[in-house]
Amino acid sequence: MVQPEFAHEPRWRRRPEERPRQILDAAFETFAEHGLASARLEDIARRAGVSKGTIYLYYPSKEDLFREVVRHTVGDAIDEVERRLAGPTAMDDLNSFMDAQWRFLCSSKFPPLQRWVHAELTAYPELANFYGQEVLGRGRRLLRSILERGMERGEFRRMDPGAAARALIALFVTYGNWRHRPALCDSLDGRTDHQMLEEIRQFYLAAVRPASASATPSTLS
Repeated sequence: MVQPEFAHEPRWRRRPEERPRQILDAAFETFAEHGLASARLEDIARRAGVSKGTIYLYYPSKEDLFREVVRHTVGDAIDEVERRLAGPTAMDDLNSFMDAQWRFLCSSKFPPLQRWVHAELTAYPELANFYGQEVLGRGRRLLRSILERGMERGEFRRMDPGAAARALIALFVTYGNWRHRPALCDSLDGRTDHQMLEEIRQFYLAAVRPASASATPSTLS
């Protein structure tokens, strides 16, 4: 039986407006499998169902494509946090930040990003600077603004907001690494994602609340 002619058309021909996203998704998967240095645009194009020349229409080089992959993955996660902010209190915003941060760290996108940062970006100084400014820096600035608002309203004690932001992000990244590689920390002892998040939350909130605030009883075992 002869199939309709359009049945074998590449996916991107039917939905050209989705072509950039398909390229970025394919690039992330390829970078995750092969690393930045070994990934080939030919493989990305094949996975996305486009020609190599089509990729160049959107992204002039592999480095430019990598930047957009990072914006597409981590940037989307930060966008989610920003959309959830402007709660009635800074404490609400801080909790929203922690919830969204933990969801991203538990996702399959976090381990490849960590590998790129630790194993490859040292060979690409411009990309390392980009990652530091637009990913780590953006997250720290967002968290710092929440902490500053909380200090102004008396919800949080007076502290160095930059140092406090770095401390929380370090906690999350460390727990994220342990979560994906439990052999690194046998003291996790089968803890669920929710339990790990609550450990971070209770520890951090105890550190930033005013001294007069009563401690929130921990429900962790």
